[in-house]
Amino acid sequence: MSMDRILILHGWGGSDYPHWQAWLAGQLASNYGAVSFPLLDNPHFPSKNRWIKQTKEVIEEFKPNIVVAHSLGCILWLLMVPEIDINLDKLILVAPPSKNTKIDTIKSFFPYSIPNNLKSKESMIIVSDNDEYIDTQEAKELAKTCGAHLEIIHNAGHINTQSGFGKWEYIEKLLERKK
Repeated sequence: MSMDRILILHGWGGSDYPHWQAWLAGQLASNYGAVSFPLLDNPHFPSKNRWIKQTKEVIEEFKPNIVVAHSLGCILWLLMVPEIDINLDKLILVAPPSKNTKIDTIKSFFPYSIPNNLKSKESMIIVSDNDEYIDTQEAKELAKTCGAHLEIIHNAGHINTQSGFGKWEYIEKLLERKK
């Protein structure tokens, strides 16, 4: 059985400890998992083109079969999908922001086109019903358009450190191989 190669893509500002992505990377590594959690260039002032270029290089070298992205990292994935040759086993997009996001610092990423193929056998989008960056109706439309399973968590904010998501065992369970 081949080992999973999990790529974790952070959002705007990064996802350093105690964010659940940093926790997850540590969990995967401590279990001898193959994990890539690159710090994308200048995370507080991201450049769409630099992030795409850097992520493509990581994909070519690391060859992930699973991608877990948060927030702006989800948008990065949606922007890259039409340009990359990859077939994932699993894709999990957590708290993608609205395609109408108007935040000046990250405006180069928006608006974006929603691909109808996420290049993954299994795709899942996880959002909260009180995320200030996307409402559940837009999340439903996003999931339907790209053919992903949608999970809505109650009262979880942007599913980040500020909303209490450091250690997040649920995301780890989603990555476990079924025996």
